[in-house]
Amino acid sequence: MKRRCVFIVYAFVCAVLFEFIGIDHALCEPPEEKRREIVQQAVRLRDSYLTVNPSTSQRTVHVVLWTPSDREPLDGYRERLSRVMIDIQEFYRSEMERLGFGPMTFSLDMESDKQVRVHLVRGKNPYSQYNVRSGTPIRRECIPVLRDAGIDADLETIVLFCNMSQWDPKGMTIGQNSPYYATGGLRQGTAWQVDSALLDPERLTDTKPIVTDRQYGRISVGRYNSIFVGGVCHELGHALGLPHNRERPEVTKLFGTSLMGSGNRTYGEDRRGEGKGSRLSLADGLRLSAHPLFTRQVNGIDLQQSAKITSLKIELASDQRSFVLSGKVTAEPIAYAVIGYLDPAGGSDYDATTAVAVPNDQGEFSMLCEPVAPTESAVLRVVVCQSNGGRIQDESISVPYSVESDGKVDIELFRTKLELEQLLAAIREEDVNSAKVALQELESRYGQTEPTVPLLAVARSLFRTIKGATQRSLASIESNPCWLSEAIPENAKVGWKSPMFDRVPGEDVALSIGGKLFGHGFYAHAPSVYTYKISGKWIRISGNVGLADGHDGTCVFVLRGDGKELWRSKLINQGSLLAFDVKVQDVEVLELIVEDGGDGNGADWGLWTDVQLHR
Repeated sequence: MKRRCVFIVYAFVCAVLFEFIGIDHALCEPPEEKRREIVQQAVRLRDSYLTVNPSTSQRTVHVVLWTPSDREPLDGYRERLSRVMIDIQEFYRSEMERLGFGPMTFSLDMESDKQVRVHLVRGKNPYSQYNVRSGTPIRRECIPVLRDAGIDADLETIVLFCNMSQWDPKGMTIGQNSPYYATGGLRQGTAWQVDSALLDPERLTDTKPIVTDRQYGRISVGRYNSIFVGGVCHELGHALGLPHNRERPEVTKLFGTSLMGSGNRTYGEDRRGEGKGSRLSLADGLRLSAHPLFTRQVNGIDLQQSAKITSLKIELASDQRSFVLSGKVTAEPIAYAVIGYLDPAGGSDYDATTAVAVPNDQGEFSMLCEPVAPTESAVLRVVVCQSNGGRIQDESISVPYSVESDGKVDIELFRTKLELEQLLAAIREEDVNSAKVALQELESRYGQTEPTVPLLAVARSLFRTIKGATQRSLASIESNPCWLSEAIPENAKVGWKSPMFDRVPGEDVALSIGGKLFGHGFYAHAPSVYTYKISGKWIRISGNVGLADGHDGTCVFVLRGDGKELWRSKLINQGSLLAFDVKVQDVEVLELIVEDGGDGNGADWGLWTDVQLHR
């Protein structure tokens, strides 16, 4: 009764909010009535595109069993893999129906005996030549077999089971050395999986026997299948274009765990009475509801897509514990939904919760965003879903925010970036004249004296990055202290794109770490090095280090003088801002180095900010 009352109050508050802002489309994991309204409006918009010149499709998901040259396929693999894929097909069907989209699911390539067609591929090498990183060569070996069957792997969705498990029936131990990941979207996708003698959804109810898995320890065969049949279901979601996202805590108790969060480990546990099982989030359902494998339509599948969000506004709720993002979306093909992913720093994107909105007929939308827990740094990513099944993440809308220990949300950085948007847009286009006009408008608004407003200081630094070469040799700079980013380095190398000063590449442009903007600094994607000849004329160097907001990597920052390490940071994660102040007296050559954090350099957008040399 108490939970029901909470939902009623929640629905009433939201209804009042949306009545106030004038657009009745939003919510993250909303109550049933609001969810139905969202789904109906999204389907109406989607169908307004799909029903014009419909193009029916017979596209299916294709299944492959790949085995090394020295291994035979496991007995009964075709029947087992058929049961796996049909069980997963039914999961998507029932979840889409629960969400209100009707019994939508993907088709499978079936044979006349109602079993799934499984394409058998024998690898060129023995088992010892393959491992978890062998996804690409394994897929490459499958392509000719699929081509002979009339299937272009680059234009279809493939579930690729690898015969790479190690099962010892006497010792009751099992392990796997298989690729286990996926990628894909509108047009194609590949999900790499592992096959094993235990993999069978019919055994999801088995609480015994107990096996020892080398990764998950002592578990029942039922739990094994929750993990690995659930893993197939989860990775297929990635092959269909779904990103990671978790459920809100209160939703877990009612419906279960988000499949694209940690739901790959809870799949079917409800059949054993051990939990609520796995579920699709409303955001996942919205994305799948226009996928060609679910709609059976391929209208506009080859179109060049475009989407842009304008007229952005962001407002805190009265209790300051949530915020509303509104705007107008223009897209071709037509947009039927806008999805937000609220992603705290760290944890990759597994801990991202979702918010959804459906545009009205004029493209206007409003999205209520409710962070789950306190976090020093987080970002809201916005994705536009289009009626041909495509989706575009508007990179210009990356909303940094933080949540205090009392639950109050800080969105001031994004408000500042909205103030700067005209200037940022001109910088993205390298339009000096428009940038000059935008800067003049900001100066007239905030005053033209030496800036005390951080926004104006950042604006002036950004403008300098496109008005022409402004850097000078360090020897010619007489100011004390001096901004090091205004001096020409002896050498500069970064791990991705090109060295940049006082800005970053891409749509964000401005330097920001942990929700704070900076006017001076270096873009230093790991591995990177900036080298300066300081000729023993400076006493100390100070500044800050961190990762650019929106980039969930790990880095280590190092200062080296004349080949000797002067300072090394701790491991830096997204959202962390670390200040430094290091002596450089008598140093001739100074190097500012960024190393990856030991897990590869993906998303390692290191930044040195407010770096100054002091005499």
